[in-house]
Amino acid sequence: MEHIHSGDGSSSSSHQSPKSTDKWAASLENLLEDPEGVKRFREFLKKEFSEENVLFWLACEDFKKTQDKKQMQEKAKEIYMTFLSSKASSQVNVEGQSRLNEKILEEPHPLMFQKLQDQIFNLMKYDSYSRFLKSDLFLKHKRTEEEEEDPPDAQTAAKRASRIYNT
Repeated sequence: MEHIHSGDGSSSSSHQSPKSTDKWAASLENLLEDPEGVKRFREFLKKEFSEENVLFWLACEDFKKTQDKKQMQEKAKEIYMTFLSSKASSQVNVEGQSRLNEKILEEPHPLMFQKLQDQIFNLMKYDSYSRFLKSDLFLKHKRTEEEEEDPPDAQTAAKRASRIYNT
């Protein structure tokens, strides 16, 4: 089996890195770590009218990275008003949100939303994520990736030739 040297000097047998759709299909964690994956997942959830779940999850991730106390208070309030309050515009459906009263917003801490975030993660994982992997949106993206990977023959021959001469 011949090894092809890619530009960075590592050798691989014609396969580049795993396709993003393969990574997304491997786990919801992988999907949420990839900005493109998040974008596609959001498009899908929008159609299902449950985009607030991933938005809440992302807001919580961002919140956990916040160091500044004042900023943390603002973000906590924003998360509460947007996703958790009974008047929230994008209310997420979690147990125990009623117990999160506004007092806690005065003394926020990085993991104050963790339990709710985990609930939403599991909700997405066992519900929308599995449907996402069967959706046209995902499958179309997967097909596009596969087509990009197998370019027309003429191109492949040219690429192969240039690889041979560029070593």
